[in-house]
Amino acid sequence: MSHLIYKHESYKIIGLCMDVHNHLGKGFSEIVYKDALEYEFKKHLIPFQREREFEVNYKDIVLPHKFYADFVVWDKIILEIKNVSKLNNEHIEQTLNYLTVSKSKLGIVVNFKERELEYKRVVL
Repeated sequence: MSHLIYKHESYKIIGLCMDVHNHLGKGFSEIVYKDALEYEFKKHLIPFQREREFEVNYKDIVLPHKFYADFVVWDKIILEIKNVSKLNNEHIEQTLNYLTVSKSKLGIVVNFKERELEYKRVVL
């Protein structure tokens, strides 16, 4: 069996996302789910940053475009919140970009639109 990176932390994050989904259901905008998750992170004393800005370095300059990750949890896990019909490769690629610029190893993409919470772990 393979080793899951940040197993305990990712289970806790996904569990809180499931709790939010169970209480709110589907259909709200992403911002509502983010607000609920922020509440849960604070309640459970989980360190996080919301809308964390990342610069993109190219050779000897910093590019003008910046990336904004929905959440960085425990200063090592990127959490991206979606409210889409189905997670697709664009969402995974976006998270991979965030992992690259943040030098993080694990991202979690969570989709609240489905009847059941949909999530994917993205490892760099």
